[in-house]
Amino acid sequence: MNEKMKKNRRQFFSTVLAAPVSTALAPAMASNKGDRFIPPGFKPGQIKLASVSWNFGGIINSYPYDETIDIIGVMGFAGIELIIGESKDIEDYWNKESTISHLKKKLDSYEMSVSQFVLFQNAAADLSNLNTSARNRSLDVFEEGCKIAQKLNAPIINIVAPWPREVTGPSAYLPRYFAERSQGKKYHMDIAAGFDFAEVWETFAHTMKDCTERAAHHGLRFSLENHTHTLVHDATAFLHLWDHVKDPNLGMNLDIGWIQLQREYPPLAIYKVKDHLINCHLRDIDSEGLVFVGIGEGVMDLKAVILALQSIGFTGYLAFEQDGVPDMRATIRKGKRMIEELLRLTP
Repeated sequence: MNEKMKKNRRQFFSTVLAAPVSTALAPAMASNKGDRFIPPGFKPGQIKLASVSWNFGGIINSYPYDETIDIIGVMGFAGIELIIGESKDIEDYWNKESTISHLKKKLDSYEMSVSQFVLFQNAAADLSNLNTSARNRSLDVFEEGCKIAQKLNAPIINIVAPWPREVTGPSAYLPRYFAERSQGKKYHMDIAAGFDFAEVWETFAHTMKDCTERAAHHGLRFSLENHTHTLVHDATAFLHLWDHVKDPNLGMNLDIGWIQLQREYPPLAIYKVKDHLINCHLRDIDSEGLVFVGIGEGVMDLKAVILALQSIGFTGYLAFEQDGVPDMRATIRKGKRMIEELLRLTP
């Protein structure tokens, strides 16, 4: 870690340690190594179903959420994931007391909780940037997200792991570049001259430690999600990161579709991360492993996924995250019935 990073972390901790800690923050702050995360209102081993808001409302300029909450609430989901699409949304929408009070009242009408609060890549894109100023700006955005999550009573703040800023491809959202179907065209990404993966990883690992500590200060767990080309693309990469951070407030949000796209068998990934698994995204994928299809319409062994989750004693939300389909409501309803049946049938 360079001297500037050390100084920034010292400044942060001097502020944190000087600040009063409310009783609301105690659960995350008092966690011990090896603690199993149990979300509020859950019994050990209990699994509830959630839906991400962007199944119905998109990610960018997706607010207000009234219609989305109505759709997901009427379907009977216990949880919903809300998202900051861009950093400007914080001041434009999220940092208004009227927004928070309205959303909480709306959610209460369906007895639905915010299962985790999410920052999209665009909102905090520089968490892996080697430039200290850029990285600190994204850290500040991340902490603003933590404050909003706390106001919404969300137990978890989530991001998809960033990718190295020195790697670019034809897709602005680099994880979406995983196939090249044009005849004669080569699958290619540009890697900047002088790219030093070891330096990027070291910086990223320290930054994730900072994120975890900031989340814990606001009474939250921090869930990191796997996507293709990111610095945590599979279960083993997450475990490597956790060995550096060594903080029980850092957990994994395992997306079973993106894991299988990486050619890692999702049930095996579940056993790998085990007690570190604090949230799970449900997807299905086609036989080529390149297209996310409707849940139950692909080759995902959903029964084996459920069995693996139950075997490790997973406690938390399974959140439906579905790529575009002709009839999103019908696809989600059908998938929800299927997962509910699997949860009833499996021991």
